[in-house]
Amino acid sequence: MIGGGIGGLCLAQGLRRAGVRVTVYERDRTADSRLQGFRLNIEPTGSTALHACLPPVLWELLVATAGDPGRGIGFRDERMRPLVLIGQGGPARDPLDPATSEHAVSRVTLRKLLLAGLEDVVRFDHEFTGFARADDGTVTAKFANGTTATADVLVAADGAGSRVWSQLHPEAGRTELPATAVAGKLFLTEENRRWLPDLLAGRNVFWPRRDFLFTAIFRRREHPASITARLGDRVRALGLDPEHLLADSHDDDYVLWAFITHRDSLPASFTSKAQDDPAALRELLAERTAGWHPDLRRLLSASTPDTLYRTGFSAAEPIVRGEPGNVTGLGDAVHHMPPVGGLGGNAALRDAHRLCAALTAADRGEEPLSRALGAYEADMLRHGFETVREVVRNTEAAITTSALKRSTTRRFFRVCGAIPPLGRAVFGKR
Repeated sequence: MIGGGIGGLCLAQGLRRAGVRVTVYERDRTADSRLQGFRLNIEPTGSTALHACLPPVLWELLVATAGDPGRGIGFRDERMRPLVLIGQGGPARDPLDPATSEHAVSRVTLRKLLLAGLEDVVRFDHEFTGFARADDGTVTAKFANGTTATADVLVAADGAGSRVWSQLHPEAGRTELPATAVAGKLFLTEENRRWLPDLLAGRNVFWPRRDFLFTAIFRRREHPASITARLGDRVRALGLDPEHLLADSHDDDYVLWAFITHRDSLPASFTSKAQDDPAALRELLAERTAGWHPDLRRLLSASTPDTLYRTGFSAAEPIVRGEPGNVTGLGDAVHHMPPVGGLGGNAALRDAHRLCAALTAADRGEEPLSRALGAYEADMLRHGFETVREVVRNTEAAITTSALKRSTTRRFFRVCGAIPPLGRAVFGKR
C-alpha cells in the first residue's frame, strides 16, 4: 500500500487484525512528520470503520481522547437566529457505540493510534515513483531510493494527486472550485468562556445574505492521566506504551470556525501576499461580516493569529470504471473533495473498512481476488463520487452570490424548522 494517511493506516490495522499480510510505504521521513492541523470530526460511518479495524483497546483510547462535538447541528442566520435545528433533542448517545457516536479527534493522537503496533508494517522515507504489472499476476512498486516491492495487490492511499491512481487512470482530473476559505481557532480560555455564547457549544452553520460560516467546538472528554490509569494495563498487554501514545493528546479545547466566500467576490486589494497575512485576513473578515452578530465577529477577530489558515477548494472528477485489476485505491487518492462537512475523511475510513473486508475474504479463499476487488471498487467509486457531488453542491450553495438563491435557501431552512417532519426528511436523524 502506498500512503500512510488515516485511510491507509486504518486499512493496515484492519488487515493486520485479520491476519492478512500488509506493508505500507510512506514518503514522510518519520512518524511525526505531519502532526498538525485542525481536529477531524468522525461520524458514525468513520466510527464504524475504526471500531472494526482497530484493536478494541485502541478504539477505546480514541473515544477517550476525542472530544464530544455536540449533538446535532444548528442552521442560523448571521444574527445567530435559528433557521432550523437538527438532532439536538433525544437521549444521549453512548460514545463507545460506533453506529451512533461522533468524535472530534486530534489528528496527532489519531495518527499515533493508527500507527500503534505497526512498526514492522510501515516503511517511512519511501517516495513512490511508479508501478509495473507482471504476467504472474503480481505488481511491483518502485521508489525514489532505488528499492522496489512486489505484492499481489497495490493500494493507492497517497491522497489527492496520487501518483498510483494517476498512473492507473491518467484521464482522472480535478476541478478547481471558485471558493476561498479562511479557518481559525479560538481557544477556550477562562476569559473566552465567559463571553462565548452557549449556542457555540455545538456545531453550527451560519447562512448570511452572503458568504458562509461553520463553527464547531472541541472539548476533550478525559484527561490523559485518567485514561492511562483506566486503560494503561490493557494497552501494555498489546506491547504498547500508553504514556507514549497519549503524550501529545493534551490538546487545548477550542472553537473551530471556517469562513467560506466566492473567490471572485474578494476585493482587488486582497493580493496573494495579503492572503497569508493574519492582519489582512482579519481586515477582510471584519469587512465581510459587517452587520453580523457582535459575538460572531468577536469569535473571528479574537482567534489566535497563528492558527489562521487559508485554502482553496478542488474536487476530483468522476472516472469511467474499467476492468478491475490488482491495483485499486481509496479516499482522497480517488475521490478528493473540498473540506466541507468533514465528509472526505469519513469516506476514506469507509473505503478502508470495505477494502479490508474484500481483501480478507480473498485471502481466506472465500471469494476470488478479482471479484472481491471488483465489487469493492464499484461500491467505492459510486459512494465516493456521490459524496463528492454532495460536497460540491453544498460548497456552491454556500458561496453563491445570487441574492435570490440565498434568500430562497434561508426561507427553505425556516420552513424545515417550522415543520419538524420535513426537517427530518431533508436532513435525516442526526
